[in-house]
Amino acid sequence: MREWIALIALALLAGPAFAQDAYPSRPITMVIAFPPGGVTDVTARPTALAMEKVLKQRVIIENKPGAAGATGNAYVANARADGYTVLMALSSISVIPEAERLQGNKPPYELAQFAPIALISADPVVLVVRDEAPWKNVREFVADARNRPSKITYSSSGIYGALHMPFTLLEHATGTTLWHVPYSGGGPALQALLGSHVDVTVGGPAIMIGQIKAKRLRPLASFGDKRLASLPDVPTLKELGIDAEYYIWAGLMTPVATPPAIQEALRNAVRQAVQDPDFRGAMARIETPVTYLDAPEFRQFWDTDAKRLAEAVKRTRPVEQKK
Repeated sequence: MREWIALIALALLAGPAFAQDAYPSRPITMVIAFPPGGVTDVTARPTALAMEKVLKQRVIIENKPGAAGATGNAYVANARADGYTVLMALSSISVIPEAERLQGNKPPYELAQFAPIALISADPVVLVVRDEAPWKNVREFVADARNRPSKITYSSSGIYGALHMPFTLLEHATGTTLWHVPYSGGGPALQALLGSHVDVTVGGPAIMIGQIKAKRLRPLASFGDKRLASLPDVPTLKELGIDAEYYIWAGLMTPVATPPAIQEALRNAVRQAVQDPDFRGAMARIETPVTYLDAPEFRQFWDTDAKRLAEAVKRTRPVEQKK
């Protein structure tokens, strides 16, 4: 009898450990806080497929757009922390809480509600003008902007959006004032430049490179810490002495209370996924370099980036209307 009682006790003790070892036992939902086709979406889909091979479970993409990403981000922040709801986050995740506070609103989530799992990609944006624009380089552009405050116009994907923040950083670093014309997304912002409705914009190299090769756009500089392999002749702002650095990055996150063992399983899955030939091929097709960082390095990268963006948000001026 004592032996039976001991065996039952051991089985009960082993139960939770066994359940934890079984992760994942059902499909995982990877939330994207934006519509299909954007930076996070085209990064998330090949990542999910590659992770499925490792985890032996489906990783289902669920787009939850709204409020410039706040809707989907908040959904994951408040989801059950069991590893079955994860977020493929965009860099703008760091902007929303600070922007809401400045407007006197309660943020829909806080950054502390997320645990970083892995960074997948981090593309520096490229400053571009039309090919017939008068500025041949950044020096000429900045000199003209200083001489004509608020006369040079730029398009963005929306107030506080991923294409607005780099201009805030650029203005601060160069002592210039440009005129902000927000649009409903990156596509319309690019079309505004191509259609001569604004003078300048920024965007990820994957989006801009086709227009650059077609001689419709001229790249003046990138916001990275080193030159882009796809645009080797384009200098960085930093090498030109302008202290402005900005990336549109995508990284996997979970609710912060997700058990460490499950976080480790997800980290391991991404670590293997980014080496998958199909994943590499998919990222190459969209001309997006893989910039993998495991959780500790991703945390350091994110903390630095979030601090830089919080300072930029505080310097952002209200959008004014042309008279």
